[in-house]
Amino acid sequence: MMKSEKEKMLSGDYYNAADEELVREREYAKNLIFEFNNTRLSEKGKKEEIIRQLIIAKGSFYIEAPFYCDYGYNIEVGENFYANHGCVILDVNKVHIGDNVLLAPNVQIYTATHPIDPTERLTGKEFAKPVTIGNNVWVGGGTIICPGVKIGDNVTIGAGSVVTKDIPDNVVAVGNPCRVIKRI
Repeated sequence: MMKSEKEKMLSGDYYNAADEELVREREYAKNLIFEFNNTRLSEKGKKEEIIRQLIIAKGSFYIEAPFYCDYGYNIEVGENFYANHGCVILDVNKVHIGDNVLLAPNVQIYTATHPIDPTERLTGKEFAKPVTIGNNVWVGGGTIICPGVKIGDNVTIGAGSVVTKDIPDNVVAVGNPCRVIKRI
């Protein structure tokens, strides 16, 4: 049996992002995001209702506008999640975020990637790798988390970091590329 483009996307295989189903799902998400980002602050109930149509939230959470994502349904957040202004989550694959996670302004989480070989890249092929963020994590402002990265529990990521490799539990990590500077 042939996999759909969505199944290929979620399994980390090359897929066609121009597939009709995927385009429709991204448009649905973009319309909800537009509504979320343009809802008045005084309409907190409406904002939460909109965002709950996009992401899977296991408990209490708060996301500041503006917020951007590709599909939404690939984002799962735990209890007590907070994302500050300007958060971008390119959720072409699964993004699992644990409990008690704080994202400072302009944090970007990418699952989407492209072939390194330019000839292959020109074919339009894309693929994605999941991102996992553990419990009790604080991600500093302007941080970029790259495809396939796993961040452990009880971690602080310094502002402006570019996380290209897995980060273990109980550490402070900073820089470009992000590296462990202190064990907690």
